[in-house]
Amino acid sequence: MKKKNVLPGFGLSMGYTIFYLSLVVLLPLSTLLFSPWEKGWDHFFASAFSPQVMAAYGLSFRTALFAALVNVVFGFLTAWALVRYRFWGRKIVDSLVDLPFALPTAVAGISLATLFSPAGWLGQYFHAWGIPVINTSTGIMIALVFIGFPFLVRTVQPVLEELEPEIEEAALSLGASRWQVFHKVILPNVAPALLTGFTLSFARALGEYGSVIFIAGNLPFKTEIAPLLIMAKLDQFDYSGASSIALTLLGLSFLSLVMLNFIQSRLTRRLGRG
Repeated sequence: MKKKNVLPGFGLSMGYTIFYLSLVVLLPLSTLLFSPWEKGWDHFFASAFSPQVMAAYGLSFRTALFAALVNVVFGFLTAWALVRYRFWGRKIVDSLVDLPFALPTAVAGISLATLFSPAGWLGQYFHAWGIPVINTSTGIMIALVFIGFPFLVRTVQPVLEELEPEIEEAALSLGASRWQVFHKVILPNVAPALLTGFTLSFARALGEYGSVIFIAGNLPFKTEIAPLLIMAKLDQFDYSGASSIALTLLGLSFLSLVMLNFIQSRLTRRLGRG
């Protein structure tokens, strides 16, 4: 006998979900399956796998990965400070975390380029130390850290709020060290949220364009990211070439997200059994 769902309306809700998802996500993306082949296979491979484009793929994935890892560390520390401590200006700091969400990416790029230019407030010190930021991959990573930072904080913060401090105090009272409390009590509870925030930050960084172009310099084989090449193809009215790069980047991004989601599910099941 088929068990009835306690909450009614599942069929209608699922039908609306699939319809809305298809209309907003699947339908626009489906155009990428047809447009790249308009000029044949040779044009697709020449557009999507040329040495310049391959270098852009590598730069996009390396900088996105590094930025997401940096955000895991500092995003967790920020979320910890906001949840565990009460200090003057806490609400202001909590609001500033969401600033990269609200700020137009072009404005963020111009601000970062001004800040880290050789004459900027921070750039002058980096320049004096012989560390260039503008027109380098370092500048790209700074921009990607900026736009991905809120994902980590907002993903980890609710988990830390549900984690009662009494559990940590009990572990300390039983003789555990600070490192043991973090490693055995805190980390297992926040690990799935950290991985989720990492995935969101990584995915956001892969497709970032506006905040990067002003600080990267867009030098071929050096600081040229994949989204920039897509825009360059569109400016040349090469829609098939732009779609070829976009489809390849979409496929690589999708495979990366599937792998990360698989790791997250395995980690969650392992922690659940533990």
